[in-house]
Amino acid sequence: MQYLALLISEERELTPDERSAGMAAYQNFHAKAAPAIRGGDALLPTAAGVRIAGGPDAPVVTDGPFAEAAEVACGYYVFEADNLDDALALARDIPAAQHGGIEVWPIVHAFDPEWSGRGAHWLALLQEPPASAFVPGTPEWEAEAARHGEFAAAAGDHIVGGAALRESATATTVRVRDGQALLTDGPYVEGAEIATGFYLLDATDRDEAVKLAAMIPASSVQLRRLAGVSGL
Repeated sequence: MQYLALLISEERELTPDERSAGMAAYQNFHAKAAPAIRGGDALLPTAAGVRIAGGPDAPVVTDGPFAEAAEVACGYYVFEADNLDDALALARDIPAAQHGGIEVWPIVHAFDPEWSGRGAHWLALLQEPPASAFVPGTPEWEAEAARHGEFAAAAGDHIVGGAALRESATATTVRVRDGQALLTDGPYVEGAEIATGFYLLDATDRDEAVKLAAMIPASSVQLRRLAGVSGL
């Protein structure tokens, strides 16, 4: 089974020593967890991101940063694991767990990215109010899945990966403090919207990425450019 691990952390400028230590920590994590990692990357700062609300019929585009959040998504992984316990064990070793948290979400379908090399790569994180975050397999969810099928047909090979997520009740947040793993049911922060899925988009530039993300059938989409530092 596959799991999305969304890294949540405070966004701040690192010193050269902190940056060097962080890179070494992630290299060590990749060496240890490589057999389970199916994808992942750091995200560029929210100042370079976009939030798109209103859905495809009336999209409202807001440039980052997103001041309402003290801690924000800073990266992601997709893990292949036999069960949730194994996925949580992987998440516990992610360096960001030491000072932020890792949201671990079961994925509905397999994630298998196919980079087309068109240009910049973007993570589009789909978010919904709890009332419209339907449980996979229900008629309401199937109706939304059909709309995503229409988006996939329109976007074509601009979509290089992505998956729907299980309902928020299946999410677990992992934090590590003083060497102890702390597990909490649900997302890292209970907000007005919750994650329901994600796409990886390949676009020639930011304008094209925004145009693609605005077509996604979701209440809101947080569009973040991949840093391209993971080598995954």
